Amino acid sequence: MLGLDGLRLDTSRGAPLDLDSYRRDFRQRQWTIDGQDSWKLERCQHFREPGFASWEAFDRGDWRGALRLIEEERDYLREFSEENERRGTTLFRVRVVQEPFTPYLQWELHLLRLRAECGERIRVVSRERVRFLEKDGQLPELLTLGERTVYEIRYTRQGVLDGAIHYSDAETTDRCRAFIRDLYDSGEDLIPYFDENIRHLPPPHVE
Repeated sequence: MLGLDGLRLDTSRGAPLDLDSYRRDFRQRQWTIDGQDSWKLERCQHFREPGFASWEAFDRGDWRGALRLIEEERDYLREFSEENERRGTTLFRVRVVQEPFTPYLQWELHLLRLRAECGERIRVVSRERVRFLEKDGQLPELLTLGERTVYEIRYTRQGVLDGAIHYSDAETTDRCRAFIRDLYDSGEDLIPYFDENIRHLPPPHVE
């Protein structure tokens, strides 16, 4: 059951990683969790992803190009999921959604739909569903690898990836995995949610 106090993490238990260190640490651990799962929690409604071609097309107002470039990721994402499956790893993701949808979220849900089609297990939960968990602040952005690695992912005020705090102690990692799993169990599968709420929307206006 989700705790009434949400998920407050003791940063003194973690190791701060700048962006390069986080990327390096993640690459070193990513393929070392055979037989274990990965869980991700996304809470913010806006990010910036410079360097990702589809996001850059979206950001300059080229909606059709952004969707085309998402589709070009299909082969890579399918191969990525198949490799995880061969290793006995399942990828789970919980995406918090808030209405009215931000332009970024509308774009990202197209990408997440493709990820779900390629094998990632993704569910959405509403802002109202987590409101009682955020009395002391917004839920963190989290990524777990196996049973003893949690990254609390950090972003700049503009929403650009900026590094992470790495936790490996049993108490923190067990709590985070259980918390995301409980949210996942209460969520709605991404594909039917997308088909009902996102597919029909006109292209978003990007300022």
